[in-house]
Amino acid sequence: MAAAGRVKKSLFYSRVYALVAQIPPGRVATYGQIALLAGHPRAARQVGYAMSGASADQRLPCHRVVNRLGGLAPSHAFGGYEVQRAMLEREGVTFLENGRVCLRLHLWREYDEAVAKLPPPSAHEVDQVLGHGDEQA
Repeated sequence: MAAAGRVKKSLFYSRVYALVAQIPPGRVATYGQIALLAGHPRAARQVGYAMSGASADQRLPCHRVVNRLGGLAPSHAFGGYEVQRAMLEREGVTFLENGRVCLRLHLWREYDEAVAKLPPPSAHEVDQVLGHGDEQA
């Protein structure tokens, strides 16, 4: 991966992790919602990659991120579907008969402060994202 690609990815992942860290107990956010708030509305799949790449010592509430229909993560995440469901239920999240989270009740909507708390990118990161600094000498 080119240097600019790594900077873009690390900046995006940093923003994703900062947002996910702020999802309160009893609420969930969708992959697409996190992508939109991180500034890349068509990057829901990349949010999933970021979640799967998060280290345990980051202590992120990754279990609070669900798909656009309220569906839980794939079975390989969290040690199984039932584990994520149990984690959410302990926080008071309720589920519909089809096993999906009731988004009407639990979707995180109070995120204006979370977006405002995102760290601004450094000048170097901005240059890399905009393609400056990649010129050959």
